Amino acid sequence: MKVIASTLRKGNVVEKDGKLYVILFAENIHPGKGTPVTQLDMRRITDGVKVSERYRTTEQVERAFVEDREHTFLYSDGEGFHFMNPENYEQIAVPEDVVGDAAPYLQEGMAVMLSVHNGVPLTIELPQRVVLEVAETEPVLKGQTASSSYKPATLSNGVRTTVPPHIAAGTRIVVMTADGAYVERAKD
Repeated sequence: MKVIASTLRKGNVVEKDGKLYVILFAENIHPGKGTPVTQLDMRRITDGVKVSERYRTTEQVERAFVEDREHTFLYSDGEGFHFMNPENYEQIAVPEDVVGDAAPYLQEGMAVMLSVHNGVPLTIELPQRVVLEVAETEPVLKGQTASSSYKPATLSNGVRTTVPPHIAAGTRIVVMTADGAYVERAKD
């Protein structure tokens, strides 16, 4: 299916020269003079080679038909990360390079969106926020105000982030899966 280049977003899959590419980064550039262009950073699905392409924003690009379906994370082992389709209970193993930066945030039973093309997993989309426990952080210093002074902390999944001074080790917090940023204290 042909689409206009400017409508492509991160996670979309395009077909170029008979090969599939997943978009890692898409940006529409409107220079003061000249034609607006869409800059795409893509990864070839077959071998992981990264390429950058530039299209005119009105240019037609072939978008591959990809099935987006919710899956439940089960476990990970030497083969990769295993997910189950809750509708028909089929399991699928996703290689580490497809999961990438999302790996530390995966929790048993977590629902994720998996993009699959002809039975091959292409991309994974995590929930926007997850609840994690603060494994270690600096102690609270008396007199330190809560306004804009954050301290470093290590979460239960090993990811480092910054938290407000009132958060102590053992506290459950909500973080963004995109960048690991602190959102709020968990309400449970």
